[in-house]
Amino acid sequence: MPIVDKPLSELVVYRPPLTRESDFDAFWARTLDESARVDLDVQIDPIPGYPVPEVSVNRLTYTGWAGSRISAWWLVPPGYAPGAVNGRRPVMVFYHGYSGHKGYVDQYLGWALQGYCVLAVDVRGQSGDSTDPKAYPGGHATGWMTMGITDPEHYYYRGAYVDCVRALDVVCAQPEVDPHRIGITGGSQGGALTLAVAALDPHKRPRVALADVPYLCHFRRAVEVASQPPFTEIATYLRQQPSRENEVYRTLSYFDCMNLAEWIACPVLMSIALQDVICPPSTCYAAYNHLAVATKHVNIYPYNGHEGNPAHAYSKLAWARKYVFGAH
Repeated sequence: MPIVDKPLSELVVYRPPLTRESDFDAFWARTLDESARVDLDVQIDPIPGYPVPEVSVNRLTYTGWAGSRISAWWLVPPGYAPGAVNGRRPVMVFYHGYSGHKGYVDQYLGWALQGYCVLAVDVRGQSGDSTDPKAYPGGHATGWMTMGITDPEHYYYRGAYVDCVRALDVVCAQPEVDPHRIGITGGSQGGALTLAVAALDPHKRPRVALADVPYLCHFRRAVEVASQPPFTEIATYLRQQPSRENEVYRTLSYFDCMNLAEWIACPVLMSIALQDVICPPSTCYAAYNHLAVATKHVNIYPYNGHEGNPAHAYSKLAWARKYVFGAH
């Protein structure tokens, strides 16, 4: 088995220094305050005729950062499903991988038929239905990683992160949802968004964060080690603009899940694949080892790459059942 990163004995103790700027806290406090003042304008449109009539299937949209309209699937389980407390149900919020979309309804039926409501979010401007009307100053490499990368005020992930935080406001506004039983999950970019939302939500509403092979961690190390996109988009940009390196890494520091990890207050389950050349294991461990929560665990898959391991689904179901479904 080739070693694509550090040996496991080094990974488990790998805790590089944080790269936060002096105004890191103030930047995020201001960003979240600005976002919270925007009316969500939630619209829910039922999808008639879905061939699993036990589940209510809906297309949901809401207003995100800078005038975007964020699209999501909204699934409500049947009235006889377990899990309701005083008529309200637990909810799982899903975030997808880079360049992808929210997927298809059938991916979430297992969760809905357990009794969870499900919100599956399309990230702004990627392959789903969410829009991104924001204008980004300057040029960028192909993809989203370098859009607005010389200024944290205009960086692409500023909007993406707060859109995903606002998804919690959306579910809490629904009469079917128990606002004290929220879980969040995703893989790759979705894993990063899971960590970012758990860190940034000012009300600390997630009861568990299930982050698979998370992206957007320890940027400088990632650009040095990752051999496949999307981190390579940053290297491509810097090959063209070498004089902007300091500006680039300063901007990225505000969005680094390693720098956000200490703000997470809920239990965290993470998966890390030791053959991952897209999100190298050292970058994931950099975030994991900065988590300050008492309850955290990482499932390690030595023989898997970025695809992860399907056996991990069992752990996710168990953690959601313990910390979300069964929470009081």
